[in-house]
Amino acid sequence: MKKRMSLLLALMLIFGTLLAGCSDSQESGKDSAGGNSSSSEKTFLTIATGGSSGPYFALGGALSNLFNEKIDGVNASVQSTGASAVNATLLGTKKAEIAFAMNDVISYAYTGEEVFKDKGKVENLRGIASLYPNFVQVVTVEGTGINEISDLKGKRVGVGAPGSGTEVNARQILSAHGITYEDIDEDFLSYAESIEQLKNGAVDVAFLTSGLPNATIMDLSTTHDVKIVPIRKEPIEKLAEEYPFYSSEMIPAGTYDNEEDVETAAVMTLLVTREDLPEELVYNITKTIFENLNVLVETHSTAKKITLDTVEKGMSVPLHPGAEKYYKEINNK
Repeated sequence: MKKRMSLLLALMLIFGTLLAGCSDSQESGKDSAGGNSSSSEKTFLTIATGGSSGPYFALGGALSNLFNEKIDGVNASVQSTGASAVNATLLGTKKAEIAFAMNDVISYAYTGEEVFKDKGKVENLRGIASLYPNFVQVVTVEGTGINEISDLKGKRVGVGAPGSGTEVNARQILSAHGITYEDIDEDFLSYAESIEQLKNGAVDVAFLTSGLPNATIMDLSTTHDVKIVPIRKEPIEKLAEEYPFYSSEMIPAGTYDNEEDVETAAVMTLLVTREDLPEELVYNITKTIFENLNVLVETHSTAKKITLDTVEKGMSVPLHPGAEKYYKEINNK
């Protein structure tokens, strides 16, 4: 009798455990389907960058990893794009949450000017931080006879990808020297395409606007004698009267094959987001960036220029309240 009772109790215990397991499994399934599980609570962040060979893409990858590691509930990924103008459009249509872009292009998007005249204003743009100077690098190789911007007349010129900040820079800088696309044989090329065409002689010179050094130019210098064509201070200052984003900068000697500093123009790289992102999320994004700058510096040397002292330098749209909250908190410490 005792044995029968023990067996009965054991069977009841096993049956009860099985029922509980099925119930938990069903409840878990309900949560997943109903949007209550942890996986359904993920906040997806698409970071719009630039070409896969440029600093935007490298730094975007580092940020993606940091956000996934440091911010609870975030699933961040990187998207390679045509850079600034494309990125502003992606934010405007809510197909990206964060983007790298040049401050001049972001201003055009926000106010509906330049390449955004026909597209319309992108008024939901908000700033996270001004990051580092983007140098306009006019690249050629020995033997083309190009020594100044004025020498570009009649030449085959890579002016940047369609809709990119580089293309806007190229057009404006050429204009400051009295040159239009009617005076050159323009070709709309990405960084990688421009360098490839320089290598095979399909173009004579190319515009690339990026941080220093640019990986594609470094690659070109392994097979060719690279020349950086100077953009002189006077035309830049004249250009800045109409477009105040431009400043005169120097590409340091030894950056590529240049034995001396080279005069050029620069604009600022911004990290921007959308107005509708929650304040706490953007606060955590901003905090994560500035608490892990060493990771960005290890990823690309341009990040050495990122500091809390310059987060609003050249910022051409309002700061997002989440970023503003973080900066106020740091300043009050």
